[in-house]
Amino acid sequence: MNIVETILVFALIPAAIYAVVALVTLRSKFAATPRYRPGQPWEYPPMWWSGNPAGVGAHRPVSSGEAASGTAAGGARGSW
Repeated sequence: MNIVETILVFALIPAAIYAVVALVTLRSKFAATPRYRPGQPWEYPPMWWSGNPAGVGAHRPVSSGEAASGTAAGGARGSW
């Protein structure tokens, strides 16, 4: 092997592989829409978020017997 083939095999081919991997990983960064950063004005309409939109405003009343008897489990004490 002469010096040109050696440089091609051991330098240019690995450099090309690294370049392809770098482009694939950075592709989403360049193609994405700009992100909101603190301090920038908010240019979107306000929107309320709820994990359960169907349950917003709906609540189940707790009966006095359930609360007094202590049948509810869990909470911060960890005795589930």
